[in-house]
Amino acid sequence: MLERQVEPYTRRVYYYETDNMGIVHHSNYIRIMEETRLDFMHKAGMDYAEMERMGVIMPIVDVFCKYIYSARYDEELVGCIQLTEFNGVRAAFKYEIYTLGGKELAASGESHHCFLDVNTRIPVNLKKRCPEFYTNGMAILKGTEKE
Repeated sequence: MLERQVEPYTRRVYYYETDNMGIVHHSNYIRIMEETRLDFMHKAGMDYAEMERMGVIMPIVDVFCKYIYSARYDEELVGCIQLTEFNGVRAAFKYEIYTLGGKELAASGESHHCFLDVNTRIPVNLKKRCPEFYTNGMAILKGTEKE
């Protein structure tokens, strides 16, 4: 399991997320990774909704997902995440999604992001634009407590 930087994200599999084989459709793991990332950012003092209000967006540059175990309808999923790279202009995350009470690894993945001005779509540096977010991100990356 990934080193815990915040409490894991938990949720149940909804029926509409399954395919005609009764398992979670592969595309939904990317959505669960996004939910895990947004939950992580909120808990880490880098709330994405607040970032957008400050005029910054965080598009995905690339995303990867490895499928390991087929989760099924109504199973509880546990999303674990780790911020692996952060410099105020870019960020990268690793994900592990578990089922069966957090014992069976269903999927793992990574995503890479950049920070852009919402209007111009030009890269921004959070150190200048959102200094508190930058400080929190660096503290998490370095494994220290945020102030």
